[in-house]
Amino acid sequence: MKVRHTVLTCAGVLALVGCAESSAGPGPLPSCGAGGTQLSLAVAAYTSINPATDSGCVTFAANTSADTAEYLVLPWSTGGTLGGSALFRLQSATPLAAAPFASAATFSPLPTGRPATARGPVAVAFDLSLRELARSRRYGGPAAAARVPGEVPQPAPAAPPVVGDKRTFKVCSKSDCTTLDTVGAVVKTVGAHIAIYVDTLAPSPQLSQTALDSIAAVFDARLYPLDTVTFGGVSDIDGNSVVIVLMTRTVNKLVPKNQCNGGFIAGFFFSGDLDPTFAAQFNNGEIFYSLVADAAGTLSCPHSTSQLEMTVPVTFVHEFQHMINFVQKVRIRGGQSENTWLDEGLARYAEENAGRSFLADGDSAAFSQYAIDPVFDAYLYMRATGTSSLLIARDTGVLAPLGAGWLFTRYLVDQFGDSTPRRLVQSAQVGQANVAALTGQPFEQTVSRWALANWVSDLPGFTAPSEAQYTSWHFRRTFASLHAQDSTDFPLAYPLVPLVATPTTVSLTGKLLAGSGFYQRVLLPPGAAAFSLRFNDPSGAAVSAAVVPRLNVLRIR
Repeated sequence: MKVRHTVLTCAGVLALVGCAESSAGPGPLPSCGAGGTQLSLAVAAYTSINPATDSGCVTFAANTSADTAEYLVLPWSTGGTLGGSALFRLQSATPLAAAPFASAATFSPLPTGRPATARGPVAVAFDLSLRELARSRRYGGPAAAARVPGEVPQPAPAAPPVVGDKRTFKVCSKSDCTTLDTVGAVVKTVGAHIAIYVDTLAPSPQLSQTALDSIAAVFDARLYPLDTVTFGGVSDIDGNSVVIVLMTRTVNKLVPKNQCNGGFIAGFFFSGDLDPTFAAQFNNGEIFYSLVADAAGTLSCPHSTSQLEMTVPVTFVHEFQHMINFVQKVRIRGGQSENTWLDEGLARYAEENAGRSFLADGDSAAFSQYAIDPVFDAYLYMRATGTSSLLIARDTGVLAPLGAGWLFTRYLVDQFGDSTPRRLVQSAQVGQANVAALTGQPFEQTVSRWALANWVSDLPGFTAPSEAQYTSWHFRRTFASLHAQDSTDFPLAYPLVPLVATPTTVSLTGKLLAGSGFYQRVLLPPGAAAFSLRFNDPSGAAVSAAVVPRLNVLRIR
């Protein structure tokens, strides 16, 4: 996957136009009554309607033009409790029986895709469990003395390690990190920012010295400075001036041999090593853990040296973001670790960002190596927006929600500038409040515009509002290219396929998951009368306010 797929990045700003939130048409419209919303939109205009304000009923103006009017209608959750959900129904106010265009939302979860990779469900579940552990800080064992919030304890100065040095580490040996292995390791290479240790009991053959030096050079010269510039500085609580990369067989063994078809864990960052209260119980330092080469599969899944050279740097740049994020929010600001959904979105942005640094050098193969995972996850999300939450609360083991997190982060950067990741990380706020502080607008407004962008950003023949655009990607072009290369993993030229209906045949019933929703196109023929849609709970009551429901409407033509 990482070798044979070329990801197209279409840089450059798309044509930008202004847009009104909504525009009112002349005179009252029928069907909804005094409590409904009367809606008349110009082409490219949009609105976001709170169903609590209009009893869930919206009336669209008659089509007086000679062309079909087309509306993109999104029943959407724009916030609420992490992992929350609510039932809904979007239906024509006077639906026809057995309507030819009617289609219900009978979506089912898609396969997670590419199970033999480091981003399969096993790795995803483990990564998300570590993020939850960082948030709960329930590592087990007795706690050290509590510190004053905001105080960063500094150890006695220590010299950087040198090649040949040996030491022992405590390493998670179970997926929930409730047990630890004691691992002996030796320093193989040291740079200005990185020192690589290798487990003394790792099977042979391991990476050659040349390969280790090459990986260290990429870490040292490109990935470390790129992440620190993009997100912020990392701590140095052990005073050795480097981030340690520990390549150990314990990481290999985190996945039992009988689960290798669910993917493997390439590496991780464990927040306990840096936790201001618990670090002394663990390794008290900045450490990235990686698997070792094991071509014969003696430990678990087989891993060649060439596979390590490809996957470990990508995993490092992802996990290093998690490390920086934890340091900035917990150690420096004495606050809470970032919400999992946004922390993961930023980590996937780190992968893409690293890829773009190679693209600037003309190395499109390296760009694809780093960017393919977030792009693939985004593809899965677009295929299943109705069954994938943006605001995940805990381990799901599913890739699609993580694709949503990357898409949303990518959208934020495109809309609010390259400083966005750093501002999100270097903030005492987390999650929805963090995004609202960054954007200066309500979170539900940002999510609504992002949801529209997923369909209209590079829609052929349509100039999307500037605030409903990605400026760094033409996803239709990218996904069409990937589909042409591999129609098995990318079965559609564009994965997001809204349902299509006429004004009297809209019938969409499902569950709104926090931060996500459904796509519906409504086609109004020339000269057709006004029509109404109702957005309610299936019982006819209001959609639960717990998911901050909104009916987002944009006129395409």
